[in-house]
Amino acid sequence: MRRFSSLINRRNLVPLPTTATAQQSRNKSAVSTTKAASVVEAITSRRSIRKFLPDPVSVQLVGRILKEASRAPSGGNLQPWQVYVLSGSTKDRLISAVASQMEAGRNGENKGPPYLIYPPELTEPFRTRRRVLGADLYHLIGIPKSDQPAKLRQLAKNYTFFGAPVGLIIVIDKQMNEPQWSDVGMFLQNVMLLARQYGLHTCAQEAWANYHKTIHRICNVPENLTVFCGMAIGYVDPDAIINQLDTERVRVKDFVTFCDVSENSEEMTLLSKL
Repeated sequence: MRRFSSLINRRNLVPLPTTATAQQSRNKSAVSTTKAASVVEAITSRRSIRKFLPDPVSVQLVGRILKEASRAPSGGNLQPWQVYVLSGSTKDRLISAVASQMEAGRNGENKGPPYLIYPPELTEPFRTRRRVLGADLYHLIGIPKSDQPAKLRQLAKNYTFFGAPVGLIIVIDKQMNEPQWSDVGMFLQNVMLLARQYGLHTCAQEAWANYHKTIHRICNVPENLTVFCGMAIGYVDPDAIINQLDTERVRVKDFVTFCDVSENSEEMTLLSKL
């Protein structure tokens, strides 16, 4: 595959899309089932898919995506990501083992995740964002707030990779620190955007960390590696209502500080509309 620098004329770069153009590429009424034609489209059409079609995805394609995703930046070029690809009997055995533990009402050999998935005392506005996501999801699929058994049944679908034909388990060496974990995050973003380029969808799943010891045992993951998360990869079920969940994003002004732009300038006025 040719390097990106050879595919463009550096003196004739395509202008950045306007906010309206970027928004048009994200159809809020339906999840995209086509290949992304640009980086903007890949980003805006990516969603966390929670019901996949059973259609197979070749391991060759998965391997290609992972190879291309490995161009992600990493401090000191450590490339701290390691991936286990589950596409057959190993995936089935992992799903079965976790299902058995859940049915027994226990985590079995697992004693919680190997890291804190969320801060124990989550503050605002983060706490509200998380609660709104949960409320929106359950409302969309018709589960009342008080129906705890139904919520648990939906939660359990995490541990089937939501029916995706391929599951990834992402691990990182225990000696690594926060900067290397952020490197893994950039790698995972590459995976998710490349999946869109090839007409696939994904769901990144930190929930798998809850069963890290089971993963170590069934996938033969060495003890010097920490299970970070899983990821489902496959073709979206376009008819599943749960896949219509479209999470909101705060406006640019709520997370960006333009240090050298005057507050009352015309430029700031335009920026505030983003």
